[in-house]
Amino acid sequence: MLEGEQNSKKLADLCRGRLREKIPQMELALEGRMTSHHRWMLRLQREQLESLERQIAKLDVCIQDHLRVYQQALDLCLTIPGIEKVAAANLIAEIGVNMDQFPSAQHLASWSGLCPGNNESAGKRLSGKARNGNVWLRRNLCQAAWAASHTKNTYLSAKFRRLAARKGKKRAIVAVAHTILVIVFHMLKNQQPYRDLGADYFDRRNSEQLKRSLVRRLEGLGLKVTICPATAG
Repeated sequence: MLEGEQNSKKLADLCRGRLREKIPQMELALEGRMTSHHRWMLRLQREQLESLERQIAKLDVCIQDHLRVYQQALDLCLTIPGIEKVAAANLIAEIGVNMDQFPSAQHLASWSGLCPGNNESAGKRLSGKARNGNVWLRRNLCQAAWAASHTKNTYLSAKFRRLAARKGKKRAIVAVAHTILVIVFHMLKNQQPYRDLGADYFDRRNSEQLKRSLVRRLEGLGLKVTICPATAG
């Protein structure tokens, strides 16, 4: 367009990615009259965009230089499902690498605002809304928890599905974010990488209860159930 091309079909054919599916709509959108003033404005905006991209590139280089000191801590955080480079850098920036400043993982969770309140009076449970804390850390961890909930065959995704079925997705995300923060605390304190418990952790932990629950459900459908141990093949 900046070079003077006004054929909407040729311009639409330059689309890439998902826009290729909308070429007819793009042709309609690109139809019109473009004057020299329009091209001048577009050049001005492109120059501004290129200038911002160069500044972002310089900032990225500066940030990477500062992160080299914390590379070991970053590598540990990256072993957790749902944590990528930006999220790991944000975690280190907010909580640091010295976990001795927090007496326990629960203190860190309370400081971050990811620890739900315990509001009970006369045996009646009232609102357990989480207290205010570090907004940036809580937001970063919730984004990581959402990414972890979409991973396959992991403990964190299994925990999300288990809680979401009973308490809803939003509460489940906060709970998984709390779990991730506790994991980060122990990893940085002990300098040990993350070891996933597996997607079947909850089934293995409560295997007998799971058996009884499944048997009751089958019997509720009018079936007679006999449990026999599987023989090694």
